[in-house]
Amino acid sequence: MVPRQQGPGSGFGIVTQGYDRLGSAYEEWSNTLTSSKREMHTEILLRGLSPGSQVLDLGCGPGQTLQKLAEKFTVTGVDISETQITLARDRVPSATLIVAEMTSASFPAGCFDGVAAFYSITHVPRSEHARLFRRIYRWLRPGGLFVASLGSRDEPGSIEQDWLGVPMYFSHWDAQTNRRLISGAGFELLRDVEEATEEDGQPVSFLWVVARRPAGSTLLRSSGGRMR
Repeated sequence: MVPRQQGPGSGFGIVTQGYDRLGSAYEEWSNTLTSSKREMHTEILLRGLSPGSQVLDLGCGPGQTLQKLAEKFTVTGVDISETQITLARDRVPSATLIVAEMTSASFPAGCFDGVAAFYSITHVPRSEHARLFRRIYRWLRPGGLFVASLGSRDEPGSIEQDWLGVPMYFSHWDAQTNRRLISGAGFELLRDVEEATEEDGQPVSFLWVVARRPAGSTLLRSSGGRMR
């Protein structure tokens, strides 16, 4: 298990340094991916939420998804890399952009109508995933949507030494565990599809999920109780 710290040798530190070093090269590479799932799940938010809705992009990178969402919504982006946030700011000047590790980002309860997390949670130590899903649930208003790509196989945590030319940290649960954790956080799981994306000639499998905070749930957390 990688400790929850942001020093240069931690999982978070490796991710930060990697994306800072990659800069615009990450977007250039991501544009070569053949999967259309990111666009499809962005469309789910665009079609499922009202104009002017508040939407959060966790791990926003250089702002490809933010740019599309900002055409209809008020958007906030969080990314661990200051370099990627700078690129996103140039691309989407209307967005609220925050440099932060997503498990330590703080927002009021019920402040978002939608949350997206594409190719980002798999960089977070999986020991943090259940807690992160509960936090996302709390940030959403009742009826709010959570769309994300998650891992589909068991990966306790490892460093790929040459990912696009930089070391990069990955960690995730298998698909069935992810389904259980999302449901356990209180979400209604609307859709989950496993799909392999070809990355540099190699298939990499993701679990794409659409989940909703039930419309009848309350925004407050009772003392000692579970977030609803």
